Amino acid sequence: MSDPLNRIVGRAWLTDAGAAFHLESGAAISPALVAYETYGRLNANRSNAILVCHALTGSAHAAGVDRQGRHGWWDGLIGPGRGLDTDRYYIVCSNIIGSCYGSTGPGSTDHRTGAAYGPEFPVVTIRDMVRAQRLLLWKLGVERLHAVVGGSMGGMQALEWSLLFPGDVSLVIPIATAGFHSPWRTAFSSVATEALALGRAAGNEAAGLRLARKIAMLSYRSSGEFDQRFAADPPVETGTTALPAHPVRSYLEHQGNRLAGRFDACSYTTLVRAMELHDIRRGRSDLAGTLGGIIHPTLCIGISTDLLYAPGEVRKLAGMIPGGRYREIDSIHGHDAFLIEYDQLNRIIGGFLAGYERAHPSISLSIHPEEYQLP
Repeated sequence: MSDPLNRIVGRAWLTDAGAAFHLESGAAISPALVAYETYGRLNANRSNAILVCHALTGSAHAAGVDRQGRHGWWDGLIGPGRGLDTDRYYIVCSNIIGSCYGSTGPGSTDHRTGAAYGPEFPVVTIRDMVRAQRLLLWKLGVERLHAVVGGSMGGMQALEWSLLFPGDVSLVIPIATAGFHSPWRTAFSSVATEALALGRAAGNEAAGLRLARKIAMLSYRSSGEFDQRFAADPPVETGTTALPAHPVRSYLEHQGNRLAGRFDACSYTTLVRAMELHDIRRGRSDLAGTLGGIIHPTLCIGISTDLLYAPGEVRKLAGMIPGGRYREIDSIHGHDAFLIEYDQLNRIIGGFLAGYERAHPSISLSIHPEEYQLP
């Protein structure tokens, strides 16, 4: 049975044998490996590639079904006839440096010591992630991106793409993100990283990761959703002075256990730190000056109930970009709506891509399978 996504799973070394991948901090990783998945086909003139950037605990598995039967985290957006149409585009998603889903990260072997990096893994920034993606794309034969799109930390990467490699991308679509990590967001992440540190100090990293995830869930969802989800299930009275067994406690415990079962605590610390360091102004200009230098048509997407990246902030971001536009997802689900509201995302993203392509009829995105060759 043929795969309508033409899903390909792979891993690639970013550098030649013996060469190091140098980080913004001055540290280096050697060797550096990146896991990736691709969907669709790269056309003959290699003009139809779109890079999808994942969020904090995401992976390269953005679409389709893996060997464990798990659907990709953006499966409702990537595929034939969807906003990111695999009959038209060549979609690439890579696992970011510092993560734990196949790319080099804290769980990888430090060849200087023969043991895993663990907490000693060097500091990674959003710019390091983008530079790694650029190297991967060259290895896949992609010289230029038709678009780069991502939500939350993925949106940070999309913004950095427009600034680090302005000549290598045409369209930019950052979702539920910002130009820098605000004090409000730092407050959430600092409590989460303290939970991780306490777990590590107690010899129970899983407990620290569970608590960090519970804290994060309070910012990922909205109070309205919690009211809607749990109002029909009142607390179970115990008849004692003990706290009642409220269903929201079970929900948070479930979310914490799920993450602890699939993610690495040191990777979580590494990536949260990368988000805290995110600031497109660093080494450039003030926010208005930096955003004013973005030369690409840019679609900034906010979420009506987002607690972390308020829609007004995302709208303001779009207004500072010369070619910026703003669209909003109307949802009760808070920040996580960019992983849930597929109908709206398909219309918004698909419409933006189609509108640009209609305005530029000279762009050739057609795919002729008989001309396609693996790079």
